[in-house]
Amino acid sequence: MTHSKSAAWVVIAAGVVAALQVGKLPPALPVLQAELGVSWVQSGFLLSMVQFAGMALGLVLGLLADRWGLRLCMLVGLGVLSLASALGGWAHSPEDLMWLRGLEGLGFLLASLPAPALIRQLVPNRQLNSMLGLWGAYMPAGTALALLVGPLWIPAWGWPSWWWLFAAASALMALGLWWVVPPDAQRRGQVLTSETAPNPEAFWGRRIQDTLRAPGPWLVSLTFALYSGQWLAVVGFLPSIYAQVGVAGAGLGALTALAAGVNIVGNVASGRYLQKGVAPGLLLNLGFGAMALGAVLAFGSWTQEFPTWRYAGVLLFSMCGGLVPGTLFSLAVRLSPHEGTVSTTVGWMQQWSSVGQFAGPPLVAWLAASAGGWQWTWLITGACCLGGMALSRSMTGVLSVQSRRASTALQPHSKDAS
Repeated sequence: MTHSKSAAWVVIAAGVVAALQVGKLPPALPVLQAELGVSWVQSGFLLSMVQFAGMALGLVLGLLADRWGLRLCMLVGLGVLSLASALGGWAHSPEDLMWLRGLEGLGFLLASLPAPALIRQLVPNRQLNSMLGLWGAYMPAGTALALLVGPLWIPAWGWPSWWWLFAAASALMALGLWWVVPPDAQRRGQVLTSETAPNPEAFWGRRIQDTLRAPGPWLVSLTFALYSGQWLAVVGFLPSIYAQVGVAGAGLGALTALAAGVNIVGNVASGRYLQKGVAPGLLLNLGFGAMALGAVLAFGSWTQEFPTWRYAGVLLFSMCGGLVPGTLFSLAVRLSPHEGTVSTTVGWMQQWSSVGQFAGPPLVAWLAASAGGWQWTWLITGACCLGGMALSRSMTGVLSVQSRRASTALQPHSKDAS
């Protein structure tokens, strides 16, 4: 198998461009509410609708990625994103935008789901944890870039051109991926795939069964759901929250972009700490604990008169929370039942991540509308963090069992060698 770190960087860049499609909506929400009459609850569903395809089809598309080829799947996804974003610029109602956000969700899933398995094929094992940690930052990187540029672009050229900008970006990224990343057949060589299996349908069925019968894929997937739902809800509504208190233009873009961008620090740090042998369970507990504390500082009524403390809470929530996705992408590879189920495990994780992102923003928006403000948001995020800590404890147990089994399997070989 040919290794190419530069090609792996292009894969990560493609993920960032796909994430731009998710991040383009938050800075446009105040304008959409004014021009198209989008309500708060509709805003929540617009934020989460992009996850509908992942919520329904993550596992199936994980299998299709192997069947089609990982590179081809990403190319198709970027093409769908380009088409949906181009059409979105002509939307005239919240309903039009919602359906197109669902189509964008399909493209986003096709473009992002194959990436961890593709990176695994492109880099040597010694670099895998670091590169997967970087991959875990694709969502905050794309979101931060959109949040930074959006408040400057949209007032000057309007929200439709904002959609068309990302249609062009996705198309250009597809060309770059096609040019730099080796074709699937060339990259994999003679590795057995579903196309070469005697019975592809049975082969797919075994992959699904192996994935869903093992505890590891369930644990990483549910943990990702608890993380991603609260992160998108908090960061996704930040532009609207700050716009309500009079922050606008470059200030709004800088504050919200920094809040999303610091998540990259946690993602990169998780890869480096894992590479140095730090226990994944410790990183997950640190991440969820910091998110719980950060949300209390950011939204609790007792910090209402201290905006600096509130913003510091947002930064703590996002930056240390970045330890969670980077760690989970590494665990998804380690907790896959076997080599042939990495894509299906990531697909299952993406499916549950999408469930979290689909449910989180509308739930937080409903609570804010009911309470007349955002002061109880920390209750939802705190419950998610406690659930994530409980699941990380279970994952630690599964990893311990795997280590004992590996040691037992090696013992006879050691005796023979002696």
